[in-house]
Amino acid sequence: MPAHIEPVERPDAGKQLGSIVSATVLAASLMFGGPAEARMEGVNRPELLPPGPVTPVIDVAGFLTDGQEARIKARAEALEEDTGLKLRVLAQNYPETPGLAIKDYWGVDADTVVFVADPNTGNILNFNVGDNVDLSVPRTFWSRLAGRFGTKFYWRDNGEDAAIVNAVAAIDNCLREPLGKLQCNTIRGELE
Repeated sequence: MPAHIEPVERPDAGKQLGSIVSATVLAASLMFGGPAEARMEGVNRPELLPPGPVTPVIDVAGFLTDGQEARIKARAEALEEDTGLKLRVLAQNYPETPGLAIKDYWGVDADTVVFVADPNTGNILNFNVGDNVDLSVPRTFWSRLAGRFGTKFYWRDNGEDAAIVNAVAAIDNCLREPLGKLQCNTIRGELE
């Protein structure tokens, strides 16, 4: 005699799809940042720019000693004189930053590298590279540089100043190298 089989209730397809969609939205918001995640807003505070003549180094965060700042300034000025490329360094601790005001202050153009050192972004090294520089420097250089001197492990162990000084030296070395296959292949900092 055949056994009696009880029918199994299956969830409504609409409810099942709704559950899948809800789970997917939740997972995506956790992975890519949901509405509660803070976002850095643009800042324009020209009052934080230094008075007097334009300088290629602005340290509103106080990461650098006066001597380090003077050496970086001299290095950036020599690079510009020798190559025509401008290196500008902004050390900040967001939201204490001149922000967008630096563009006009420095006359940022296609031959400019703006290096922003800010520990609030995770990796302290952030670069805005002008189009002409972007064409001549391998793109992998910037990510390798950030991976070498910009990680939290590096700047927490060695200091924000060491990360900045080493990055400036590496950028200067790279921008002076002849164009070619091996250009900017080695990341060489000052303190090594």
